[in-house]
Amino acid sequence: MSKLETMTPELRAFVEEWKTKPGNLIMVLHRVQQTYGYIPREIAIEISQMLDVPLAKIYGVVTFYNFFRLQKAGKYNIQVCLGTACYLRGGDDIIKELERQLGVGLNATTPDGLFSVEAVRCLGCCGLAPVAVVNGEVHGKLEVKDVTGIIQQYRDRG
Repeated sequence: MSKLETMTPELRAFVEEWKTKPGNLIMVLHRVQQTYGYIPREIAIEISQMLDVPLAKIYGVVTFYNFFRLQKAGKYNIQVCLGTACYLRGGDDIIKELERQLGVGLNATTPDGLFSVEAVRCLGCCGLAPVAVVNGEVHGKLEVKDVTGIIQQYRDRG
């Protein structure tokens, strides 16, 4: 179980600044995501109260847009491209193998907090398709058999 997050003074000031501006919810949620790496429930409740917006509306926005996360990403966030080139060359198979080996689905984090897996649209590396990026490190021309080595490489780093 993770510790409860508390709103930082900087975030509180940002919310106050945006409180009366149009489009404030999206801007505030982006700042929350930037601050914590995801949208913690306790912060969402506080935002709801500060902006006088129903919590259901906040979760509606968070679940509608793929950018927002409801769970903290792993130490190693594995982003697998599902743009056209990567998809056609087996990007989906790479995701399935990651899910199988790590025991978690998309947008989830392993219980040890080490890995998370997400599908993303084009990473701009179409010539290397299929591609996965782990914390900014590009792994291209992947085959399902490469997944074990990639996972082990980051496990070894701890």
